[in-house]
Amino acid sequence: MKYDFDKLIDRAGTDSVKWDHHQMKGEVEEMIPMSIADMDFKAPDSVIEAITERAGHGIFGYTVVPEGYYSSLSKWLLRRWGWEVRKEWIRPAPGVVPALAFAVQAFTGPGDGVIIQPPVYHPFRAVIADNGRVVVNNPLKYEGGAYSMDLEGLKRVIDGRTKMIIVSSPHNPVGRVWQKAELKGLTDVCLENGIIVISDEIHADLVMPGFTHTPTATLSDEVSMITVTCTSPSKTFNLAELHAANAIIRDHGLYEKFDLALSKAGLKRPNVLGMAALEAAYSKGGEWVDELIRYINGNYLFMKDFFREGLPEVGVSEMEGTYLGWLDFRGLGLPEAAVDERLLLKARVDMTPGRIFGPGGEGFYRMNLACPKKVLGEALGRIRVAFRG
Repeated sequence: MKYDFDKLIDRAGTDSVKWDHHQMKGEVEEMIPMSIADMDFKAPDSVIEAITERAGHGIFGYTVVPEGYYSSLSKWLLRRWGWEVRKEWIRPAPGVVPALAFAVQAFTGPGDGVIIQPPVYHPFRAVIADNGRVVVNNPLKYEGGAYSMDLEGLKRVIDGRTKMIIVSSPHNPVGRVWQKAELKGLTDVCLENGIIVISDEIHADLVMPGFTHTPTATLSDEVSMITVTCTSPSKTFNLAELHAANAIIRDHGLYEKFDLALSKAGLKRPNVLGMAALEAAYSKGGEWVDELIRYINGNYLFMKDFFREGLPEVGVSEMEGTYLGWLDFRGLGLPEAAVDERLLLKARVDMTPGRIFGPGGEGFYRMNLACPKKVLGEALGRIRVAFRG
C-alpha cells in the first residue's frame, strides 16, 4: 500500500473524546476505546497541506464559499456515486447531525411524527425528541442474521401526523448498504403518503468491495424532489471537528425552507479551514480512500475470522459499509450487565452497547474497526481472554 494505515498515532492529550474522555477514563488503565465513530488514522497529506497553507496566510476574516468547494463536491459525487449534482442544490451545514435537526425544524411542526428504523444512530432519536416532535419507531427486521427494512411495518406506523423519515444509508450501526430495490420500496411508500425523506449518507464513501451505494435521490425524478441528502467528508477523511457538511436538496421549496432554518440560527457559511479541507479531500483524496477501504475491509475480515474461530458464540453481522462492526453477544447466554463488566473491566475494551441505538440493539455491541490492525488484534485478544479465561 502507498499509505501507512498501520502507523500507531498517540492521540492522548489531544482532548480526544475517544481517547481522553471515554466513559471509563481514570477508572480503568490502558483501555482500548473502540466506540465513538472517528478513525485513528491521519487525514491525507493533501488535506493537511491545504489546511496548513490556508492557516499560514494568517488572516481568517469573512470568506465566501469558493467555487472550488462546490465543484469538488459535485465532481466527487459524480465520480464515486454516479450522481450529477448542481451547485444550487447544495446547502453547506455545520455537520450532518445539525443538518438533521434543522431538517426536523424546517419540514415538521411540534407534535408531528418522524420515522426512524432502529437499531439506528442514536442522535436521530435526539434531534426528533429535542425539537418537540414524536419519534416513530419502525424497527428493522432481523432474520437469519441479516437485516432488512420492514416496509409493511412502515405502512402501518404512518398516520396523518407523520411527516418525515430519517434513513441511515449505509446503515449505522448494522452495516447494511441498501440495495436499489430496497430503497425503491421505501420511497414508494413515502411518495404515496407525502413523507419527506432525509437520507443520511455520511458513510456512503465507505462501502466494502462487492457492494454499491445508491444515493436515495437518484432513484427517480419524483424521489429526488422529496429527498434531502446529508453528506460530509467527516467520516471518510476523519475531519469531524472541522464541521464541513452539506445538504443536497433538488426541490426549490424544500431548499428554501431548509436554508431559512439555518439562516434563523445565523449559519451562513462553513468554517474557513473546513472549506479548505473539504475541497482538498474531494479533489485529491480518491486514491487514499480506495486504500482505506481495502484496509478497513481487511480489519473486518480479520475480526470476523477471530470470532468464528475463537469465540463463535458471538455473531458478526456482514459489514457491507461503514467501518463499524456489529456484534451479537447474546449467544454467550450472559446478562448484558455481565457482558458490559467483562468487556470494560476485564478486557478493557470500550465498545458502544447496542441498546443505545434503540429497539433491536439489546445484546449487541458496535466495534470501531478504523484503527491499526495491531490495535484491533490486541483488543480481540483481550476479549477472548475475558470470555474464555
